[in-house]
Amino acid sequence: MLKIVVCVSGGGTNLQAIMDAIKSGKITNTELIAVISNNPGVKALERAKNFGVPGICMSPKDYASRAEFNDAFTAKMCELAPDLVVLAGFLVKIPEQMVSKFSGRIVNIHPSLIPSFCGVGYYGLKVHEKALERGVKVTGATVHFVNEGMDEGPIIAQKAVEVLDGDTPEILQRRVMEQAEWILLPQAIDDVANGRIKIVDGHVRRA
Repeated sequence: MLKIVVCVSGGGTNLQAIMDAIKSGKITNTELIAVISNNPGVKALERAKNFGVPGICMSPKDYASRAEFNDAFTAKMCELAPDLVVLAGFLVKIPEQMVSKFSGRIVNIHPSLIPSFCGVGYYGLKVHEKALERGVKVTGATVHFVNEGMDEGPIIAQKAVEVLDGDTPEILQRRVMEQAEWILLPQAIDDVANGRIKIVDGHVRRA
């Protein structure tokens, strides 16, 4: 049984997609053991409570330094001891010490087709704003393993989404979630849980 911890910063729509997939059997052999948010009072923590799992709030703002937060965050993750850490809209850079301890066991969902519109400064609605500014005709989402870089880890899966005339960042964001993110992330978790995907020597391998 794959034990997962999901990290979120906001409403938790990807978290809900994971929960729904576990309930429906689209994700098998998997147990959600905790949800961590860096923001108090967000919808994601309510979703965790409704699902019957602990909702934990850990924010860098609550610590004297980022180093102290990094130590505490890594210690909490080690205490929870998940088999897989899932970043589902988590807007905090993962400490290098955590990446090292959980090497090959952290995955992230990013709302673009990496390497487009990714890296420092590209998160949330900003990604879709930049895509529309650039005038791309196709965008999408990417699930990847996490390494020490920002959105630089090995890619697990991508799904393209068409950009339509009249799109606003909000409309495009919703379409990318519905047509790509909520499909890719649960599938990736199920693939990991059932041994179809793993990372070997920095590369994604499929069974």
